[in-house]
Amino acid sequence: MNNSLNEYTKNLRHDFLKASFNEKDANNNPFKQFEEWYGQTVKSELFEPNALTLSTASKKGKPSSRIVFLRGFEKHGFVFFTNYNSRKGDELKENPYASILFYWPELERQVRIEGRVVKAPTAVSDDYFAKRPRNNRVGAWASPQSHVINGRKELDSLVSEFTTKFTEEIPRPKNWGGYVLQANYYEFWQGRESRLHDRICYTLKSGKWKKERLAP
Repeated sequence: MNNSLNEYTKNLRHDFLKASFNEKDANNNPFKQFEEWYGQTVKSELFEPNALTLSTASKKGKPSSRIVFLRGFEKHGFVFFTNYNSRKGDELKENPYASILFYWPELERQVRIEGRVVKAPTAVSDDYFAKRPRNNRVGAWASPQSHVINGRKELDSLVSEFTTKFTEEIPRPKNWGGYVLQANYYEFWQGRESRLHDRICYTLKSGKWKKERLAP
């Protein structure tokens, strides 16, 4: 069975034929270009278009990646929320630079954005936390995210404990909140035939965005 799966994986092919993306069609402002593409994913009713891969690294450069959700964006700032004591939180304390990657296979597109990450303002974290479903807010208190626990029963016990504790208002835990990735690099990838993809990147230099094409 493993050999069959291995051979299947080696031979798996899908050509990209839906669209092209040229420098002249790319907005000079990469944030506006992101808005355009993201808006098209929303109109296309793709499943969870705000899902992204967040990659962080430790002080020694050891990387780790996970899926999180975009919860806001403006002025080249991209917002996500998490436990500040999670692995990603610990790594961002050591090394505040990160990369986020959106992949929208139905449109044969990717967007990669890099930059420095800072904590979101307290008011932003408080506002978002208050809008979360009650069980999600309880879970933020109950889960010691990324830390070893002694089985599912321990987690269930913590959930029960905080469900009982918070009968009405649930305040935001101090170790839970938002981050903002402040973009200094964008790359827009449009799949093309024969793996000759279109890649348009933007680099922030002296306060201005430089637009260039990359080889696929």
